[in-house]
Amino acid sequence: MNAVVLAVLIMLVLSFARVHVVISLIIGALVGGLVAGMGLQPTMQSFTAGIANGASIALSYALLGAFAVAIAHSGLPQAFARAVVSRAQDKRGRGGWLKWVLLGIVLVAAIMSQNLVPIHIAFIPLLIPPLLIAFNRFGVDRRLIACILTFGLVTTYMYLPYGFGNVFLNEILLKNINTAGLDTAGLNIMHAMGIPALGMVAGLLIAIFVSYRRPREYADLPVAGEDASDAATPVSAYKIVVALAAIVLALVIQIWADSLLLGALVGFSIFVAGRVVRWRESDAVFNRGIQMMAMIGFIMIAAQGFAQVMKETGQVDSLVTSSAALFAGSKPIGAFVMLLVGLLVTMGIGSSFSTLPIITTIYVPLCLSLGFSPLATVSIIGTAGALGDAGSPASDSTLGPTSGLNADGQHDHIRDTVIPTFLHYNIPLLAAGWVAALGL
Repeated sequence: MNAVVLAVLIMLVLSFARVHVVISLIIGALVGGLVAGMGLQPTMQSFTAGIANGASIALSYALLGAFAVAIAHSGLPQAFARAVVSRAQDKRGRGGWLKWVLLGIVLVAAIMSQNLVPIHIAFIPLLIPPLLIAFNRFGVDRRLIACILTFGLVTTYMYLPYGFGNVFLNEILLKNINTAGLDTAGLNIMHAMGIPALGMVAGLLIAIFVSYRRPREYADLPVAGEDASDAATPVSAYKIVVALAAIVLALVIQIWADSLLLGALVGFSIFVAGRVVRWRESDAVFNRGIQMMAMIGFIMIAAQGFAQVMKETGQVDSLVTSSAALFAGSKPIGAFVMLLVGLLVTMGIGSSFSTLPIITTIYVPLCLSLGFSPLATVSIIGTAGALGDAGSPASDSTLGPTSGLNADGQHDHIRDTVIPTFLHYNIPLLAAGWVAALGL
């Protein structure tokens, strides 16, 4: 069996069997390297080298956690949550419509985080934990919120060419396709990715109106990173002003310097300088933030090590080329297999942005040999790259939602985020990508 396929399958099976994702990634990478003939020591050296690539990401998320706790310390999220909860008490009266307003806010925030305010998952630990009690009042199934968040995080960058979408669609997808020998001048990228995006919309509608429409009960438990004294302290207008200033400046710095780490550091420093977080409290607040984001940081580090091993096995190319033998000149079979391989690769690596450069150089000549149009070729490769981002245990599009929804320990990463997002998005996206490949 192909080493990459075996490694990804082992990682997924272990994760679904409730082995911690970090351990699953390490074991999967080790098996993949050994099956590929790399040997034990080179495999571990490759894994260690990949870890270094994830260290900056993990540090950024740790600082983001500290920034999120500082914002919670200011009382800004609590003020918003109290207003929501007070209205949520009347489920049958005026507060009944508030459930849909909250879900709409979550969706809009997720969409804006990819383009208009490109902070990716940074908004989740700021927005979601304070609202958990309000969601509890309405009996909202947190699996639905995970699906809404992941929809906004993934669909936006794979369809709208702005912010992270510009990076994915223009700087990576079209650039690599052009490098591989297919001229995409004058091609409408939104036209190419429109049908796949509709597949994501279908998955979202199924999650909202079919799968998770029934109420689900949760206990009102303390939120990680939130001090009991924070909730009891009256909200200060001064602290809210400082919090808003810190958020705006952190956002400006993050966009200007293209550094989430620097933006979070500046934001946290403003809270300390403004004495919203007192100097003697800063160490404790910082530590609580790191603890809140520790899991996502470690998983991102391990995922980078796994991806590095998969690349150095040299068997991603052989996986794609061997799959070509199954095409038998058939466009329907060819499109389906290419999309399926993209799903498998992204599920393992955990990043659509990293998958595209790996598959594009092989997919372009395959698509041309099968007679796919340039528009269909772009759609196939773009969809193959996006497939697996939702539903991957190691993707920040699933880790981000879990970090917010599990703030009180009642949301399991695999059962409540990974499996629901996989079923609701990868299946319809695979079907829509296949339709787009044959129809464009």
